[in-house]
Amino acid sequence: MKITVYSTQTCAYCAMLKRWLDERSLKYTNHNVDEDRNAAAEMVSLSGQMGVPFSTIELDDGRKAKILGFDVEKFEAVLSAAK
Repeated sequence: MKITVYSTQTCAYCAMLKRWLDERSLKYTNHNVDEDRNAAAEMVSLSGQMGVPFSTIELDDGRKAKILGFDVEKFEAVLSAAK
């Protein structure tokens, strides 16, 4: 499983999401879109918008989930499907 988070440094929900992932020992790659134009363009291409946090979860079976915001229920549903 591969988790990617697109965030900004000033976004409170981004910080909450990363803390939530850290508390569960879930490894993820973080892209600060306020500092990295390429990551920002990638996020817009994947999500169709500029809101953060935006996350993708690539499961081992090839499925890919896209999650806008700090949506704990959606994260838990995707992560439980990965088991």
